[in-house]
Amino acid sequence: MLPIGLLMIEHRLIERMISRMDRELELLAAGGPIDVRFIDSAVDFVRTYADRCHHGKEEDILFRDLAARGLSTEHRRTMDELVAEHVRGREAVARLVKAREAWASGVDGARERIAEHMRTLVDFYPKHIEKEDRHFFGPVMGYFTRAEQDAMLEECYRFDRQMIHTHYRDVIERLEGAGGRAAAPA
Repeated sequence: MLPIGLLMIEHRLIERMISRMDRELELLAAGGPIDVRFIDSAVDFVRTYADRCHHGKEEDILFRDLAARGLSTEHRRTMDELVAEHVRGREAVARLVKAREAWASGVDGARERIAEHMRTLVDFYPKHIEKEDRHFFGPVMGYFTRAEQDAMLEECYRFDRQMIHTHYRDVIERLEGAGGRAAAPA
């Protein structure tokens, strides 16, 4: 398998969550209740899997290695756009979390903000994934030899093995910092 194969497999799982979020938006639009457990699960998925795990491999491995190459102007521009899109995705998740907290506190308009920020993510990810899958990953693999691609893939596997430990170490540290009480995730 090539590193882009692994990243594209991860895209398929992200697409499944985005599809589920879209269905949740349909329920909200039809007047359905806010499903706090769903929102919390979606936020956890996007933060942990889509951002820390998936975008982490892109930024910390693929983009890092690409930055050391003589990228074409087009590839450099696209890579910079992708990094900026990752940041916008993180910001949208943070806004969704704030809207969910506002809803839990009974703030007027929070339901609409929840839907707005969830819609931002539902609209964002398919376009972002398409850009990577169809216009970036394939062409940029030409900057690497097969041996270099194999080394990146192995680094991706190490990243995955370490990520879960890092994530739950952070959970424990947040709990310890909050005196053992549940603390909001970073």
